[in-house]
Amino acid sequence: MAKPQDLQAKKYNLTNTYSDYSALTTFNETGAVNFTGLLDDFEDAYSTLEQDAGDILTQNLQDRSVRSGLSLAGWKPGKDAAAQAVEWWQFDWEYAFTPNTTFYQFSDENNYVFDDRGFNAFIKGEASSFLNDKDERLLLNTVVTNISYDDCGVTVYNRDGSCIQADYAICTFSLGVLQSDDISFDPELPSWKQEGIETFSMGTYTKIFLQFPSDKVFWNTSYQFFLYADPYERGYYPIFQSLDAEGFLPGSGIIFVTVVQSQSYVVEAQDDETTKAEVLAVLRNMFGADNVPEPIAFLYPRWSLEPWAYGSYSNWPTGTSLEMHQNLRANVDRLYFAGEATSAEYYGFLHGAWFEGQAVGGMIADLVKKVNVTEEVHYEVLHGTTPDEQYNAANGWQASTFLTYGFE
Repeated sequence: MAKPQDLQAKKYNLTNTYSDYSALTTFNETGAVNFTGLLDDFEDAYSTLEQDAGDILTQNLQDRSVRSGLSLAGWKPGKDAAAQAVEWWQFDWEYAFTPNTTFYQFSDENNYVFDDRGFNAFIKGEASSFLNDKDERLLLNTVVTNISYDDCGVTVYNRDGSCIQADYAICTFSLGVLQSDDISFDPELPSWKQEGIETFSMGTYTKIFLQFPSDKVFWNTSYQFFLYADPYERGYYPIFQSLDAEGFLPGSGIIFVTVVQSQSYVVEAQDDETTKAEVLAVLRNMFGADNVPEPIAFLYPRWSLEPWAYGSYSNWPTGTSLEMHQNLRANVDRLYFAGEATSAEYYGFLHGAWFEGQAVGGMIADLVKKVNVTEEVHYEVLHGTTPDEQYNAANGWQASTFLTYGFE
């Protein structure tokens, strides 16, 4: 089955290109050095981890972190900078976390979207099927400050003094916003709901873009990815990706580097000039000081500081049960919740948000029409593990537990 964003990309002709992870070359502080052989070592350990994860789920055993699973499988990078870089490439880059998290499920391939419209094309395109530009129901640049709810309806209060009343409402705030104090609820959310919100983790994923003169491109544009092993700090400007390549934006002189979590917090807190100097120092280690000029453009977002996001996407801490996640997902009276964080199967992904919005929207439509009405479950009492029979649609678990697209 095709992912919804693939179908939307075709529908709205979104410019994108396949990310070829085999088009990778590796570096350390001395320049180019080949440590790609470590990729196979990691994949072997990951295959063992996957098998162990299946045993944990089917036998309802105590959960363990990916870090401990990898160690038990023989992958122990220790202070080896090259091994740390490979681990970052294989894990952190996907999750925005170190391997101290738990279960995963992700696609077998990724495309990089570099369309000027971004994913905004999906939103505008779908909205245009039932909204026009002057529709009074659409409120842009409106900040929500308080949500009042009960078993009769929902009232949303905005910073500008306006309010909206409805029989039902769907809250799609990011997990980061829900964990902040920016939005208040009246009455306060019940303890089971608050615990569900506070238990999960919000990751931050920061892409830092540099543009160089097109006649001074210093990297080999036949590669898409350049992995850097810093000798002192794991995850220090570790993976560069070229957009000056066939199928992307040839001749653009654009390259970007990705950092996550603790490194994201550092670069998002400091000024652009400091970050630029650090990135250029790494590039000059990789490609030679005389080969790397000053960029003509430099840009990066600060997701952890954006008040409408406070991060990039969610993840599950080790030992978190499916029932705990269902408490994050479940409605409170007539206030419902959706988004990537509420997806048990595809948290952290666009299609997770798509499927959750679709499911909750359908549920409210049934409530309005008073047909096929089903209530979302929640759990007042939580236990340490999830029984096998609880891996079901009522708890957001639609796919096979054993279907993965990871390393085999």
